[in-house]
Amino acid sequence: MSIFWLVLLGLAMGAVFGVALEKSRVMEPGVLVGQFQFRNFTMLKMFLAATITGLIALAVLNGLFGVALHPKSFALGPVLIGGLILGVGIALAGACPGTALAQAGAGYRDAYAVIAGGIAGAIFYGYNIDWIGAALSFGSYGKITFADLLPLPFWGLALILAAMLAAFLVVLERLVPWQADMDKAEALLEHDAVPAGRGYSAPAE
Repeated sequence: MSIFWLVLLGLAMGAVFGVALEKSRVMEPGVLVGQFQFRNFTMLKMFLAATITGLIALAVLNGLFGVALHPKSFALGPVLIGGLILGVGIALAGACPGTALAQAGAGYRDAYAVIAGGIAGAIFYGYNIDWIGAALSFGSYGKITFADLLPLPFWGLALILAAMLAAFLVVLERLVPWQADMDKAEALLEHDAVPAGRGYSAPAE
């Protein structure tokens, strides 16, 4: 596939992803902050659904069609420190790099500051990748997967994990129905505010 078609494919996938974010309301600042406060589980439900779908797709591609896997190296440094920085940033800003673009499209003015910060962070990382990589290189175990540690093929483990996550998702939905989460999100939009005084502006008219 040529670069041109890859770019078009990426744009199409981004558009579908953006529509899904907007329709699910997971891009709303109050929804994102609410997840970290354990008051709104829309974000977790969507991520679980995406993970389950990805596991099933990879299991089919690997098990039936023999598609090779290319896992990234497992390193504790980037996972723990990077995850902490990202989590704190989402909780403070009410947005992440992906949802900020959807928020900008929906008219949230503050999203532009998040996007600018993301670009600045990417530039800083690009110019300092050597010493940042060295600082975060601890706890590296190479390209290891659970399939390397357990006596089961990847596709089997993927389906088992997908089933376990699906069961958890069903339980979570019964405990906190999606309609309740939607009602909370709609209430936040009606009052043009987000919890805990996050200062996120309402969408521009």
